[in-house]
Amino acid sequence: MQQWIEDFLAYLGAERGLAQNTLLSYRRDIALFTQVLQERGIKSAERIQEEDVIAFLAVLKQKGYATSSICRALVAIKMLHRFLKREKGVAKDVTLHLDSPKMWQLIPEVLTLSEVDRLLKAPDVSTAEGALDHAILHVIYASGLRVSEVCGLNLQDVDDHIVRVRGKGGKERIVPIAQSAVKALDHYLTHYRTQVGDTQEALFVGAKGKRIDRTFVWKRVKAYAKAAGIVKEISPHTLRHCFATHLLENGADLRVIQEMLGHASISTTDRYTHISQRHLKEAFEAFHPRP
Repeated sequence: MQQWIEDFLAYLGAERGLAQNTLLSYRRDIALFTQVLQERGIKSAERIQEEDVIAFLAVLKQKGYATSSICRALVAIKMLHRFLKREKGVAKDVTLHLDSPKMWQLIPEVLTLSEVDRLLKAPDVSTAEGALDHAILHVIYASGLRVSEVCGLNLQDVDDHIVRVRGKGGKERIVPIAQSAVKALDHYLTHYRTQVGDTQEALFVGAKGKRIDRTFVWKRVKAYAKAAGIVKEISPHTLRHCFATHLLENGADLRVIQEMLGHASISTTDRYTHISQRHLKEAFEAFHPRP
């Protein structure tokens, strides 16, 4: 079983060209899958049944995994079984009739404009830490960047009008930036950026003079959400979803949003139409003067 898994991961890296972070995620998902299989007494791929895959997904649910993470794990398991079937490792693909959750169901809760405003105002901009955090939050929401993209920004990537982003697969895109974010950046760069790490090219530098990372941003977003009295479960990625949803609700074209988000397929961006439709339905039910 383990050799099949290693062959599968090698296939993903060599032939499918998946990003390293995606490969690492798939490796973790499949490692947990094999652990669940062992606990169920299954040591070979031929003995895996559909109910074993369902049991694995149930374990993820019990552990509190996000719906998006469970979906990714299911995708990894389905890809593994397609590989096994093709390579004659199994006689049939037991995941064939297991459908992935619909994309729109994976969208996390989106903040209201009022909640976003409270979140952005939460940092104390009179301190170095607050000015840094204030700028980070503004840039994520203003341009819809992924947290990894924000962490990877360099000083020369931003000007008064645009952000040059290196996205998934090394693809580069140009995204407009709101003036509120430019002001937040100017405040951070003018008063605090030169105090530490001024020899580095990184745009966002932590207190120890090192480039910020995903964990740093995740912790800061969680802390400020709590300080702002936001009870929804949010992460840095929530601000990216807010960016797209709020643009769509204010009349932006879906193709434009696709370009700004760096989505390869319009079908990925299309899930935001479901969010807007949900909000419309909620508003109708709340305010329609029905008897």
